[in-house]
Amino acid sequence: MEEKKTETINKFGRHEGDTGSTEVQVALLTKRINQLTEHMVANRHDYHTERGLLKLVGQRKRLLSYLSKCDVKRYHSLIAELGLRK
Repeated sequence: MEEKKTETINKFGRHEGDTGSTEVQVALLTKRINQLTEHMVANRHDYHTERGLLKLVGQRKRLLSYLSKCDVKRYHSLIAELGLRK
């Protein structure tokens, strides 16, 4: 798990040691959302996880909204690379 997180940070980071840029945060949230979505398929009645999943989706939406306002070019490249629908 830690290795995949490090790979994601290295892939989406804007410079060496970048862990807090919007792109990195959105990429990490997307990975976590995908994991929780798979969990919810197997465990439909896990309402606590469902609430956490919805909170993560909202956080990612706010970050993507911020990025689209600040830098449209970075926004389009990020959603294309992550395969998000927008």
